[in-house]
Amino acid sequence: MKFFVDTAEIDDIKELNALGIVDGVTTNPSLIAKSGRDILEVTKEICSIVDGPVSAEVVALNADDMIAEGRKLAKIADNIAVKVPLTWDGLKACNVLTNEGHMVNVTLCFSANQALLAAKVGATFISPFIGRLDDLNLDGMELIADIRNIYDNYGFETQILAASIRSANHMSDCAAVGADVATAPPGVIKKMADHVLTDKGLDAFMKDVAKANIKIV
Repeated sequence: MKFFVDTAEIDDIKELNALGIVDGVTTNPSLIAKSGRDILEVTKEICSIVDGPVSAEVVALNADDMIAEGRKLAKIADNIAVKVPLTWDGLKACNVLTNEGHMVNVTLCFSANQALLAAKVGATFISPFIGRLDDLNLDGMELIADIRNIYDNYGFETQILAASIRSANHMSDCAAVGADVATAPPGVIKKMADHVLTDKGLDAFMKDVAKANIKIV
């Protein structure tokens, strides 16, 4: 499973990318606003840091304007994935941009029907929002599994990009049900390394090291 980092904070992207675990980046208007920087400027810098896809979202609501914005965003760098919402106009924009050779990430997906439509119009990525479904007492992971089954049934090449990830458990659950990509905030990715038994074992080791005065360098 590929790891995308869901942020527009340059320092966080650089740190995770240096570890070799970042396969791409996702941004949205909220993350751009939080960074306090111009969308084109920060997106260009992100594209220069990572080799994989960088999702940059349109802000228009009608198809023609989405297409115009998507074309402008795609000129930033070769690894831009234009991000459009899963609306009827968004599907129209996805079809046009995909046929022009651009990567397209269709976002705000909450049903298998929506994911099926996105695949039919040629989306590169479909972004089901796990956490927001869980907030409504619905099973976000079940949606990922349903989409995986449908795509495998018919050989769709659209990649399932699990989004709205809230916990480290979400990451492993996504991997278990077959998501192609999971995008998460930097803090969630770092939490994947944590385990209480690891901390407990390391503490015991370090006490023994101090007691025996062990030195390596």
